[in-house]
Amino acid sequence: MNMIQMMQQAQKMQKKLKDAQEALKEIEVTGKSAGGAVEITFDGQSKFKGIKIKPEAVNSENPESVDRDTIEMLEDLVAEAIKDATKKAAAEMEKSMKQATGGISIPGLF
Repeated sequence: MNMIQMMQQAQKMQKKLKDAQEALKEIEVTGKSAGGAVEITFDGQSKFKGIKIKPEAVNSENPESVDRDTIEMLEDLVAEAIKDATKKAAAEMEKSMKQATGGISIPGLF
């Protein structure tokens, strides 16, 4: 295989990686706990999409006592914490990958 063929092969692989990453953005997965009282959704790239909390997760004995504003505030607080942790984890991964590759940018890696 000559150099031109290798470069063409690398370009094809890069396009396949990009297409796969785009497809993963469209996938949604949902994790549930407490019998569905709490649901968290991520896309196929492990990026946080949203959270839903039912009143029974806050007060299982009297869910009617929990108002919608309280639920929304709790969802917002948990969502912000997840986004903050995800952002920090991504920064650590990028730093680690840069150290591992000697600063060379490898498309699709980070």
